[in-house]
Amino acid sequence: MLFLYIWQGLLTVLALGLAVMLVALARQIGVLHERLAPLGNQEAKPGLDVGQIVPRLVLHTLQGQPFVVGDTLPAGAKQLLLFVAAECPVCKRVIPIARQVAAERGLDLIFVGDGPEPELKSMVAARPEMQGIPLITGVELALVLQINRMPAMVLLDERGTILAKDLVNTRRQIEGLLGNMTATPPQGLTDTGAMSHAAV
Repeated sequence: MLFLYIWQGLLTVLALGLAVMLVALARQIGVLHERLAPLGNQEAKPGLDVGQIVPRLVLHTLQGQPFVVGDTLPAGAKQLLLFVAAECPVCKRVIPIARQVAAERGLDLIFVGDGPEPELKSMVAARPEMQGIPLITGVELALVLQINRMPAMVLLDERGTILAKDLVNTRRQIEGLLGNMTATPPQGLTDTGAMSHAAV
């Protein structure tokens, strides 16, 4: 009889413990649901939009060198900003496509990294298609443009005016976003089809 009472007591304690765990799990699921809710079929928040000018921002490359966004560029030049993150699998698929399209159109491609610098450095080291192209860090640009999902692409003209801005996942989306836009080679120079980038 004593054994039965002990067994019932243990079952009661286990049942109470299970109930507490279920409540805690339900709470965590609720929190997770709230955090993941924006990942549905939603558009990126507006921030600065097409036609507006990006303010002059001094950011930094992974090597710690200053890099200015929103500054005046040579006439006809265009900057193509691609926002990426190390933990974003879609970004890794889009990066080589963006590089190829930028080269074909004579656009100055710049990666804007989100996340810890060590992870971004490892990402660049592991992906040859990212090497030789500036990768800048700093939350200021993402905040100004309200980039909260990646990969996102922003095209700027020589005055820092936003010509195009959207999320991209495929080559078709990138080409659709850029339309027929190409960069105009500076006068006096022959366009060889090669891209020139700021030193990092």
